[in-house]
Amino acid sequence: MAVQGILNLFKPAGPTSMEVVRRVKRLTREAKVGHGGTLDPIAAGVLPIFFGSASRTMEYLIDSTKVYRAEVTLGVTTDTLDSAGAVVARKDPSGVTRDDVERALASFRGAIAQLPPAYSALKHEGQRMYELARAGQETPRKPRQVQVMRLEMTRWEPPLAGLDVECGRGVYIRSLAHDIGEALGCGAHLSALTRLRTGPFRAEDGVTLEALEEAVNKGGWQELLHPADTVLSHLPAAIVLKPMAVAISRGQQAPLAAHKRNTLQHGELCRVYSSDGRFIALVRYDRSAGLWQPVKVFAPEA
Repeated sequence: MAVQGILNLFKPAGPTSMEVVRRVKRLTREAKVGHGGTLDPIAAGVLPIFFGSASRTMEYLIDSTKVYRAEVTLGVTTDTLDSAGAVVARKDPSGVTRDDVERALASFRGAIAQLPPAYSALKHEGQRMYELARAGQETPRKPRQVQVMRLEMTRWEPPLAGLDVECGRGVYIRSLAHDIGEALGCGAHLSALTRLRTGPFRAEDGVTLEALEEAVNKGGWQELLHPADTVLSHLPAAIVLKPMAVAISRGQQAPLAAHKRNTLQHGELCRVYSSDGRFIALVRYDRSAGLWQPVKVFAPEA
């Protein structure tokens, strides 16, 4: 039987996220394995790995907030916006003060427009932009609205600035580092990055590849997995008896939380569990019908 669950993996700096996934596949011998949010090769930190049907909750993790610890080097600009790229410009940053950086950071908090890097996994006419960039092709890029909830300087050792960033989906920390450098007039690039948290998963609780390999050799690696509903813990939950559990698992609408009907919003999501505690499905509220429609079923009931 295929394994289902989520591994809170601590990715080391160096390999790509897909290289890490391939190594996990080789170690566990599981076929259906994916990751919940790419980390660039220079980055370390939380890289959730999804097994089996748990991958169906991946979209809800990708939409969650992330926390990063970044190191920005002032005075040097690269083509990839990080330390993996070629240097394209140098300027003397010696005149930049801590107060200058603090003032610059203020304009990058809240809802901001950010231009994605040319070297990114976004697609243009069916091709990854990093592939086109490596081939020397210019691609049109449009700024995107992203959310930066927290941006603080935690270290100042010129020309290095340490930043803690809490942000929403779609934020490129490389672009943030570059844009801060432009605002300071000296240029900058991202020289190190650690993802400290994504959704409920924290770096301090992460499992290294070495620890995973040791657990595989001992035969108990599945004990490292979190259940699929871990990334849905922010949603309300309902427990149902057998007849309703069977109906929901067959795609039928159900009258959950009828006493709250007037306060529920159309499209609201809810987790559904059987009376013995098994996670059955994710359902969505249909206000016009006053019923809950199954969105994804995880444990069919006979």
